[in-house]
Amino acid sequence: MNAGHVSIKDVLYEEPGPKLKKRIKAVTAMSTVLIILLFALMVHRFYITGQLDGKYWFFFGRLSTWRFLFRGLIGTVEVALTSGVLAFILGFILMTGRISGKKAAVKICTALIEFTRGVPTLLFVYFFFLVAPQFGLKLASFWKITLPVALSACGVVAEVLRSGVNAVPKGQREAALSLGMVERKVFLKIVFPQAFRYVIPALLSELVIVVKDTTFAYVVNFPDLMQNASVLISNYDAMLSVYLLAAVIYIIINYLLNKAAAYYAGHRKERSLL
Repeated sequence: MNAGHVSIKDVLYEEPGPKLKKRIKAVTAMSTVLIILLFALMVHRFYITGQLDGKYWFFFGRLSTWRFLFRGLIGTVEVALTSGVLAFILGFILMTGRISGKKAAVKICTALIEFTRGVPTLLFVYFFFLVAPQFGLKLASFWKITLPVALSACGVVAEVLRSGVNAVPKGQREAALSLGMVERKVFLKIVFPQAFRYVIPALLSELVIVVKDTTFAYVVNFPDLMQNASVLISNYDAMLSVYLLAAVIYIIINYLLNKAAAYYAGHRKERSLL
């Protein structure tokens, strides 16, 4: 393996030996059997308690139900993407302030990063929903969920971006400065583009958290996937079936995001080894 392209995963984990591979296969097989048995037990419990009755599932055969859920899914995607963009912009600002070398900017940005990382998303939601209107800041329900999710994620994004900047070889910055480039252009044209490529998998993983945080939209009555699912539950008194379907949709979305992050990381590693 090329020492210049050793990843964190390569450092922390080594290739298992024959005995360990056999143990891994045995544990995997046992775990699979246990999961199947647990699933069968759950289905049996649902059956004997009447949760599999047609009255809890028939409305999924209606096109109007799927249209309603799809509109909620579109709302979730809109909030997640907007929050992701805002979190990236705010994270970039906080990151540049923290690495600027100016004491005041470093202290302020560090404090803001730690604050946004430490406060639960739900508290930000309640602030924009209950506190902000008392000061005359009246926002649409879309922004009452989008801004809190973005604020909650921006601190993590700032640290992810900072780790990417620190991963860029310092020799490139020094070489650019020696050629007469100013610090700002060196950062924007040489350092940050490379740092951004390094952290794309981590940013995609953070987007998974953003998607999950959008479920707090029920607090502000924004019609996202969970809010529309709650409406269906109220109309048909079918909590298990609706929440189960919503969970499957969220799992698929987050699975695809994680696979995209893993694919990009693996593809980038392959290119670096060529």
